[in-house]
Amino acid sequence: MKIQLESINANRGNSFSMMYNPRLSDLFFWHFHPEYELVYIKADQGTRHVGDHISTFFGSDLVLIGSNIPHLNFDYGIKTPYQKVVVHLDKAFVENHLMGIPELGHHIGLFHDASFGVAFSGELKEEIGQKLLAFETLNTFDQYQGLMEIFYKLAHSSYTERLHDQPYSHKFSERDQGRLRGIYSYIDQHYHQKIELSEIASQSSMTREAFCRYFKKSTGSTFVGFLNRYRISHAKRILMSGRSVSEACFETGFESLSYFNRIFKKISGENPSVFRKKYF
Repeated sequence: MKIQLESINANRGNSFSMMYNPRLSDLFFWHFHPEYELVYIKADQGTRHVGDHISTFFGSDLVLIGSNIPHLNFDYGIKTPYQKVVVHLDKAFVENHLMGIPELGHHIGLFHDASFGVAFSGELKEEIGQKLLAFETLNTFDQYQGLMEIFYKLAHSSYTERLHDQPYSHKFSERDQGRLRGIYSYIDQHYHQKIELSEIASQSSMTREAFCRYFKKSTGSTFVGFLNRYRISHAKRILMSGRSVSEACFETGFESLSYFNRIFKKISGENPSVFRKKYF
């Protein structure tokens, strides 16, 4: 599976750039960049993986991501039709202009929240999403004016969710980012089967003990804890498709139904059977 850093092809000197329907659904594209990012996607369901946060979105998602917060492409793994627009905002433009001009003071709280990663919900999410999709036919000046209106509305929205308890700290060198991308890619390819610590450690050229210390220090989570959250995210997809709890358990790499039930409830706050009944 091809892994690469994102290259943002904005014209030199532009304060923002917009991409419409980039098709990356077959690519595990774990990446980061100094630009702030506002992304809207309309799809049946997909994975929201921003920093240490992993969850599943349904119908659509609208997320603002701060500078240098690593994230997975929101269309990864989607097999059904979808629409997607990605706005990249120059870091200096955000911090010197949107957060630095007194008349735009209402933007300060919004872009401060971006350091946590912030998701938006409610009717405003769909309103903003449709506006962003319509920007494709506008010139850059009209896009700029439209973005100012969007940021104003988002800054005053009460339908927000911080994705982390604290501002996400980008603490990795490019070498570490490359190593972590390799680890995440390995998890994505093998989460449905048993993963031996010695095996994934060897992929990173480390001993088991060194790998466990490195992963905990780098992500703030144990490897087993992270793997379980990743597996439960995929198990939710299976349950929402109408399949059984047993299928969700064994197709996501769990070897015991009782252990799966316990981990699912610990992560989601409810039993998998109760979760499934919400949809069927």
